[in-house]
Amino acid sequence: MPIAISKQDLAILGHLQEDGRISNRDLADRVSLSPSPCWRRVRALESQQVIRGYTALLDPQKLGLSILAFANVSLVDHHPATVQHFDQSISEAPEVLECFMTSGDHDYMLKVVTRDMSSYQDFLSEKLLRLDCVRTVNTSFALKQKKISTRLPLVARDGD
Repeated sequence: MPIAISKQDLAILGHLQEDGRISNRDLADRVSLSPSPCWRRVRALESQQVIRGYTALLDPQKLGLSILAFANVSLVDHHPATVQHFDQSISEAPEVLECFMTSGDHDYMLKVVTRDMSSYQDFLSEKLLRLDCVRTVNTSFALKQKKISTRLPLVARDGD
């Protein structure tokens, strides 16, 4: 559920999305606040879980992770125990960067990264298809990444 976000908070969030390592003093200067109120606003956004955390963005190619795949998974059924088993198994798979429950022809879409095609095949056959709750997996491979962003489109809502 959305919470009330001021225009000043949106400015803070925009700058933090651009540079999560910005100092509080520099952030305060950019949003026209003094450091103490800026720090309090950031802490409030963190406590409300608007800011869920801070991280470093790594280059997968430089780390030898050249395969980016999207695996569309269908489960054998939708019983709560089946879904819970799948969710738990996927949460423990380091190759899975993101997992979405979807509508349409498949139940889930996984964003998977691996070193090479052989390691993807190992993930598929040794982990994913060994789950008794998985009926089918259809995979598409990214040939070239045209855009990557972690920045959300921040716009003020009516009345803000």
